[in-house]
Amino acid sequence: MNKRVLVNGTDKTINAVTIRELLVELGIGADPRGVAVAIDGSVVPRSQWDTTDPQRGASIDIVGAVQGG
Repeated sequence: MNKRVLVNGTDKTINAVTIRELLVELGIGADPRGVAVAIDGSVVPRSQWDTTDPQRGASIDIVGAVQGG
């Protein structure tokens, strides 16, 4: 099922029905370390990635920790 969402401010058409599927679809991986996901401004706990459906029109932010100093 295709749906349009915003991912990090970019309009995307996705097929994913869970956050985990979305991460795979975007090439990030099923269980990436140091990644956080928020939908419409609310952080989605990793424990809910398999049950949270990114709804049509959602604004999804995916951020990763950056190492450095």
